Amino acid sequence: MTTLYNHRRTTDLYPTRGTTEAMTPRRDPVVWSAPDTPGPLTRAGLLDFEHTGFTTVDALLDPDEVALHRAELDRLVRDPAVRADERAVVEPTSRAIRSVFEVHRTSEVFASLVRDERVVGAARQILGSDVYVHQSRINVKPGFGASGFYWHSDFETWHAEDGLPRMRAVSVSIALTDNHATNGSLMIIPGSHRTFLSCAGETPEDNYKKSLRTQEAGTPSNEAITALSEPNGIRLITGRAGSATWFDCNCMHGSGDNITPYPRSNVFIVFNSVENTAVEPFAAPARRPAFVGARDFTPVR
Repeated sequence: MTTLYNHRRTTDLYPTRGTTEAMTPRRDPVVWSAPDTPGPLTRAGLLDFEHTGFTTVDALLDPDEVALHRAELDRLVRDPAVRADERAVVEPTSRAIRSVFEVHRTSEVFASLVRDERVVGAARQILGSDVYVHQSRINVKPGFGASGFYWHSDFETWHAEDGLPRMRAVSVSIALTDNHATNGSLMIIPGSHRTFLSCAGETPEDNYKKSLRTQEAGTPSNEAITALSEPNGIRLITGRAGSATWFDCNCMHGSGDNITPYPRSNVFIVFNSVENTAVEPFAAPARRPAFVGARDFTPVR
C-alpha cells in the first residue's frame, strides 16, 4: 500500500528563509521514546544521542557485509544508466559521481539494509514510532579533489523545501570505506541539535538542482557557526568501514574536501516518523522531487 503526499497545512514551528538569521530553542524532543526502550541501541547510546545529537556504532556491519555493500555501490557508480538518471549527482569539476539517490528503491542490496533491524530498529527507538524512508543515497567521495559540503542543518532544508513539520527524523551514515581524519569525513557540532537556526534568504526555484552539488540557500553565517561551536567545539567523525553514525535531523554538520588518495564512501539513510509526514513546503515555491524528499509514507517492514 502506498500512502500519498499529505496536503494538509500545519502550524510553522520553525520559520526560516526570511529576511534575517535567528536562533531559537528546539521545540521538540530529541529521543521520542524512553531511555530503556528495547532495541539495537544501548541505553548509553540513546543518552549520548540525547545529549550530543549523535551516537556512533563501531561495527554495525561485519567485513563480509561491508564487501557486499561496497561491491553494490561500485556497481551503481559504474553503471551508465545510473549516471544518466536524474537521481545521480556528479562533481562539478571532475564529473565523477558524487551521490546516487533513492538507492533503497533501485537496489535490493540497499533495500535489505533499510529493513535490517539493526538499522530500522534503531530509528524506531529514537523516533518512538514506525518510520518510513524520507531519503536514501550513496555518497561517494573519491580521492584527489572530491568537494565537501558546507555547514547546514538537514532539518532546515527538509522543513523549508520538503515540508517536514517537526524535528522527528534521524539519519544514519554507514561507512563502506574507512573514514579518516584526512579524507573529508563528517564534522558535527555537538549540542547544536537543540537550537534551530533560521536562515536568511529566499529559496530559489528548483533549488535542489544546485543545492545537491553546492548548498547556498539555507546555509548559516560564520557568526552563527562560531556561536554554535563555542560551548562544545566540533567533533570529527571517523571510523573503520562498517561503522555507523546516527545523528539528529537538526545537527549542524558539514565536511571538507577530499584531497587524499583515499576514497570515502558511505550509505546514508534518513528515517522520518509516520507521525511527522510531509506537508507543503514551508519556505519554497514547490516541493522537491520524490527521490530527494519522499512522498510515500509507507512504514518500513
